[in-house]
Amino acid sequence: MSSPSDYTPPKIWSWNRENGGKFASTNRPVAGATHDKELPVGLHPLQLYSLATPNGVKVTIMLEELLAAGHGGAEYDAWLIKIGDGDQFGSGFVSVNPNSKIPALVDRSGTAPQRVFESGAILLYLAEKFGAFLPADHAGRTECLSWLFWQMGSAPYLGGGFGHFYTYAPTKIEYAIDRFAMEAKRQLDVLDRRLAETEYLAGSDYSIADIAVFPWYGGLAKGWLYDAAEFLQVQEYKNLNRWADAIARRPAVQRGRMVNRVFGEPSSQLRERHAASDFDTRTEDKIASGS
Repeated sequence: MSSPSDYTPPKIWSWNRENGGKFASTNRPVAGATHDKELPVGLHPLQLYSLATPNGVKVTIMLEELLAAGHGGAEYDAWLIKIGDGDQFGSGFVSVNPNSKIPALVDRSGTAPQRVFESGAILLYLAEKFGAFLPADHAGRTECLSWLFWQMGSAPYLGGGFGHFYTYAPTKIEYAIDRFAMEAKRQLDVLDRRLAETEYLAGSDYSIADIAVFPWYGGLAKGWLYDAAEFLQVQEYKNLNRWADAIARRPAVQRGRMVNRVFGEPSSQLRERHAASDFDTRTEDKIASGS
């Protein structure tokens, strides 16, 4: 291992606005709104404000799966939140999610709007609302929620840990990359061992546990995250790859991955979604303009 730097932490930390790499403009040590901006509201009871990051994709996959399963009440408007432009710090968004992170959902089907934030909470809310993708028996539900919360607790080590230091950090730090690569591979092994026992994470049925884990760890297995498949040797995890391939083939998953997407091939992008027909009427001109 290379020698450590000569950096010594100061007695009192202070914010260096320029010392944030690619995300310097979106990270800050305080909460709250930076500007007034109301959120748009569409025609459907479910209003989603998001971006097609792994956390955002969880919710659009869930909504598309609900619609595919015949739950017409899951029709939704998906509004693009451009986190690189600071949309998450607008007053309207902060009122829905005081943590200023995507995704955020507002359910307007009741007597008063219900906000839901944190992707795992949104998945659980929708599963309970529609009675879908969550086992009804106590043991199955408990197993499903265990894997759902495993994902919520583990993914920061993959994203903010490995992904940040391997891909986005302005300086490559061997210790940090090595530390988080080790943890990422341990997590992949946890999943691979579980998926050697069962078809899906909670058992024989596809659930919100799979929907939560797939955009992160399935995405890593498919080579969609951090250009790190070779570095982490993800092909070693045969059971994880079998599971990821099966989920990636689901039409609702393919649609969900497109919603609020502003990167990749133009044919993979649907910047906003307000009706199922948007998948059919999408054109490159609309994509390029963001309309």
